[in-house]
Amino acid sequence: MNRNYLIRQIKEKKSYLCVGLDTVIEKIPPHLQSHPDAIFEFNKQIIDATKDLCVAYKINTAFYEAEGVKGWQALEKTVNYIPSTHFKIADAKRGDIGNTSHQYAKAFFETMPFDAITVAPYMGSDSIKPFLEYEDKWTIVLGLTSNQGSQDFQQQKLGEGFLYEEVIRKTAGWGTKDNLMFVVGATKADDIATIRRIIPDHFLLIPGVGFQGGSLQEVSKNGLNKDCGLLINASRAIIYAGNTAGFADEARKMALQYQTEMKNYLDS
Repeated sequence: MNRNYLIRQIKEKKSYLCVGLDTVIEKIPPHLQSHPDAIFEFNKQIIDATKDLCVAYKINTAFYEAEGVKGWQALEKTVNYIPSTHFKIADAKRGDIGNTSHQYAKAFFETMPFDAITVAPYMGSDSIKPFLEYEDKWTIVLGLTSNQGSQDFQQQKLGEGFLYEEVIRKTAGWGTKDNLMFVVGATKADDIATIRRIIPDHFLLIPGVGFQGGSLQEVSKNGLNKDCGLLINASRAIIYAGNTAGFADEARKMALQYQTEMKNYLDS
């Protein structure tokens, strides 16, 4: 998916919502527990209920890999079920030497129809550039994350700034605003203004709104640019909004709340 198409979807839907399909089988409603393909059936109903309110879906591969072969099959069925109009993110956090990264890129961009993959930049340019070789595919680099451990490296002082700033600045030069995004945790809303000075035009993928306590208002105030430039991910707050047979309706209600708020920010 190219940048212009993504922007058009955002403007048409008045939404920059990304729904995270971080599905844990133990958390899906009891009436689906005995379903022969419970994870996919749950995801399918969530997608059907939310697809007109969001522009992207993010699949955290760890939740599927944990289930072995059946989980991987559910992942493949899920990504193939998501409409082609939606931006499909593999939240896989890959990052390895060049030959290995080439294989990861092939897995997620050729074998499976993902539009983007999250990567860790620690090993440097040769671990990321193989992903950037694919036309109309996106590499989403971990920039500044919400977890407590981000203080161990990302927020260490480097010169007059911080290490994460140098990582973002340097990584941005390996690609363009058309194939690179950056992950910034929603609980780091105050830092988004700094990041916007470094990369004013790139898209940011923002997890952490909802259960992790991030503020959609603050993130939007500091992060929106002329093209929107944001994908706000909400996972548990949406997909586990209900735990009965009507769980998909509850998920839709929550997604609608996010979309309605986003529409106000886009129109202001």
